[in-house]
Amino acid sequence: MPDLQLKILCIGAHPDHRYTAQVVPDSAYLVVVPNICPDIAPLPRNPIFLYLEDHFQKPAPFATDIAVDISEVWDAHASQFYEWLPRVDGVAQHVPHDPAARRLWLNDNWSRPPCGPARAALTRRYGTERAREIQHAEAFELCEYGLRPSAAELEEMFPK
Repeated sequence: MPDLQLKILCIGAHPDHRYTAQVVPDSAYLVVVPNICPDIAPLPRNPIFLYLEDHFQKPAPFATDIAVDISEVWDAHASQFYEWLPRVDGVAQHVPHDPAARRLWLNDNWSRPPCGPARAALTRRYGTERAREIQHAEAFELCEYGLRPSAAELEEMFPK
């Protein structure tokens, strides 16, 4: 399905993320309706919208639809993990400069093995044996206002 479009909504601590997470679902259906915005053609089909897991429970708790192993890229967000989050938490002076030491620091301070619904989704996706080894994952919830992909479409979007 090459025409699948993926949009991830990251709801979290940033006000702009929360507001975007509200306005996107509210307007998601309208992207396929002609003449809503006359200068832009409507999309041929509604895209898939996903929520990224966070720990906030309001306005509704997160429901895991799919979880993906991200162990290989766990430390990819260098500016977030090594710059602004440590600064906000008052621990910036403890972040090592050496890349190997940074990885150890990150694992010691931020690593939380997947549990609960995310662990169950990993088990469904990868099988019990492999899921047991996964230490870092991202979980997603399908937004009910976008296209509802089949299991096969999700597998295509998130290959193992």
